[in-house]
Amino acid sequence: MSNYIIIYLKKIDKVKIIIPAILFLYLVVTLLIWKKHEWEPSSMVHFGNEFIELNLEYMPPRAVVEKGYEGDLGAGYDGQIFYFYSRALSSFSLKWPIGFDDSYRAPRIGYPLLISIFGIYSPNGSILGMYIWNIMLFILSALALRKILGDYSYLVWIYIASPFSLGSYSVLVSDSVLVSLVILSYYFYLKESYLPFFLLASLSILTKEPAFFLYFPLGLIELKDKNWKKSIVIISTLVIPILWHVYLRITFPDWKPTRILSFILPFEGIISYLKFLLSSTSSGDWKEMARAFSRFPLVVVLVVGIYSAIAGNWKNGTVYRIGLLLNFLLVILAGYYHFWSVYENVSRMFAMSIPLMILLAKEDGVISRVYYFIMVKVILLLFLVKIGFIQKAQEYFIWTF
Repeated sequence: MSNYIIIYLKKIDKVKIIIPAILFLYLVVTLLIWKKHEWEPSSMVHFGNEFIELNLEYMPPRAVVEKGYEGDLGAGYDGQIFYFYSRALSSFSLKWPIGFDDSYRAPRIGYPLLISIFGIYSPNGSILGMYIWNIMLFILSALALRKILGDYSYLVWIYIASPFSLGSYSVLVSDSVLVSLVILSYYFYLKESYLPFFLLASLSILTKEPAFFLYFPLGLIELKDKNWKKSIVIISTLVIPILWHVYLRITFPDWKPTRILSFILPFEGIISYLKFLLSSTSSGDWKEMARAFSRFPLVVVLVVGIYSAIAGNWKNGTVYRIGLLLNFLLVILAGYYHFWSVYENVSRMFAMSIPLMILLAKEDGVISRVYYFIMVKVILLLFLVKIGFIQKAQEYFIWTF
C-alpha cells in the first residue's frame, strides 16, 4: 500500500499544479464557511459579542459576531485576538485591545504585525490581510519545501494537504503562518542566505513559540559540530524577540514570560479527554459521542507520530527527530480545559509536525513514516466532512455602525 501511495505522489509531482491545487483547496474551505454566514468574509475571524463591545473603535462594518453566552466573553475564537492587536498597530498605537490577557498574547506579535500592513487603510484591509498572508505564505513555503526536498519533492503534497495548516486557516489564526515562515527561513538557511533567514526566523519566533521546534535542535547540532558561524546566526534570531520581551516587561510590570507554564499539565489533557470519551460512550447520546470521537484520531496520530519520529537510524535526520519529539511532548503536556477539550485547539498543535516529518522522511526513508502520513490524510478527510456537512454556524448577528 505504501508503495502505491509513493508512486501516486510521484505522478502528480508537478510544479505547475501546486499553486492551483492550493488555491482550490483553500477556496473550497473558504466558501463552505462563508456559505453558513451570509457570505461574509469576517465570519472566519470569529468575533465574540463581549469583545467587540470593549473595542468598538476597531470593528469593521458588517462583521459577523457570535453571540455566545453570558460569562464566556461572547464566544468567538483566537482570530479576533490577532485582528484587534493588528488594528492597534495599524493605528500606530501600542494600546492593546481591552479584554485580552497581555501577559500571554502580547509576545505573539508577529502575525498581527503582518496583518497591520494591510490594515493601515481600513478595518476590512486587516481582514483581507489575514486571508492574503495565510494563503500567500503557504504557497511560497510549499514551493520552498519542494526545493529543499530535492529527489523527494513529491512529499510536498503531504504538506499541501495538511489538515492542521488548513484548520488554522479556517479560523484565521497564526499556526499556518508560523509553519510557513519557519520553512521559508530554513530554505534561506540551507542556501546560506543569512539575512533573509535572520529576518524570517525572528518573525516566526515572534509569531509563536513552536518555531523553536526547528531552531533549537538545529542550533544544538551546529554547536555540537562546532559550526560557529551558523551557531551565531541561529542564536542571533533571539535578539529581536528578547528586545520585544524587554519592552513588554517595561510596559506591563506584571508581565512574566513564565505565564505560559500555567497551561502545562502533563498527561492531564489526554487522560481527561479519554475519560470524557468513555463517559460519552456509556451515555448513549449520539451527538455527544460524535463530538468526543472527533478528537480520537488526534490521539492515534500522536502515538503513530512518536513511533515515526524514533523509528529508523538515529544518525539520520537528528534535527527533525528532536523537533518532532518536542512537538509531541507539547501535545502531551497540554491541559484539557484550554486544549484537549476543543478540537481546533489541540489539532493546531500538530501543525509543525508535518514539515518536520516530511524532512525526516527525506533523510531516513519514507516507508517508516507512511502510516503517519496516512493518518494525517484521514484527519484531512474528516475535517472536510466536518466543516462541509456537520459543523453548524454558532448563533450570530451582523454588526453594523
